[in-house]
Amino acid sequence: MAPTFTLTLPTVESTIALVGPREENLKLLARQTGATLVLRGQDLLISGTEKTVDLCRRLVSALEPLWSAAQGSAAQGVTSTDILTAKQALDTQKTDQLTSLYRDQIARTRRGEVIRAKTFRQRQYVEALRSRDLVFCVGPAGTGKTFLAALVAVQALMNNEYERLILTRPAVEAGERLGFLPGDLQQKVNPYLRPLYDALHELLDPEKIPSLMERGVIEVAPLAYMRGRTLNNAFVILDEAQNTTPAQMKMVLTRLGFGSRMAVTGDITQTDLAANQQSGLAIANKILTGIKEIAFCQLTKADVVRHPLVQSIVAAYEKYEA
Repeated sequence: MAPTFTLTLPTVESTIALVGPREENLKLLARQTGATLVLRGQDLLISGTEKTVDLCRRLVSALEPLWSAAQGSAAQGVTSTDILTAKQALDTQKTDQLTSLYRDQIARTRRGEVIRAKTFRQRQYVEALRSRDLVFCVGPAGTGKTFLAALVAVQALMNNEYERLILTRPAVEAGERLGFLPGDLQQKVNPYLRPLYDALHELLDPEKIPSLMERGVIEVAPLAYMRGRTLNNAFVILDEAQNTTPAQMKMVLTRLGFGSRMAVTGDITQTDLAANQQSGLAIANKILTGIKEIAFCQLTKADVVRHPLVQSIVAAYEKYEA
């Protein structure tokens, strides 16, 4: 008879946090371990071979800081990324690092929700954002490149570490140009900078953002508006950097002034430049690697924290383009 391990979850909140919506987490745990998981009330039954049951039990145990803390307002819940990261930790004997990963709180949203790095590579990226003056982060969609940079930047701004936050990206999207879009400059730019606004709204009350922008504390502008400036005492985020030309990349990097920090993010596989135009991000990765003060972070499909389907989509495209 196949061995069965029964885990009695302490609360209803813990049960909900572990199993996930429509028991999606249980399905993923089963795929990752080969065990069979059945929920009966607050009892989780894990069955299979001795090896698969033990692996699943250890994986659920590694996730305990997340699901056991799920009581009332402290509820965090377990995501598919959490499960994959914990499985990776088990496979590489890094379970001792999971606790610090869970405890390292980057910020709280304006609704009081805890935001933390979901993977080891994301945590390394956050640590680089906190300690280096120039950080490059390359990775596919959904890995948190821009979102994490904006969170760290807003936190630093709120702690008075910088006088202003500057968010910029090249206005290159599927052949469109700003001049052909309706409205004034801000209305033209807004669609290009929507992802940056989304990150700001997680931490700041929406009604406060226009006031901060009017006072120049937060500046959101196309990359072209950086030319000729020296950016002192600022946290600068260059998003969608794969759409910069080498000349534009050199221009923005040399804007960095005293007391400033810059994060450069992008996905080299999603370049919207002309076919014969080299990406400034790709060139920068080649020629600046030897400078020890600059951090280079590489995120992969394993760091995707959007819908689980996004990981499969990224993997399928990587296979097709290989």
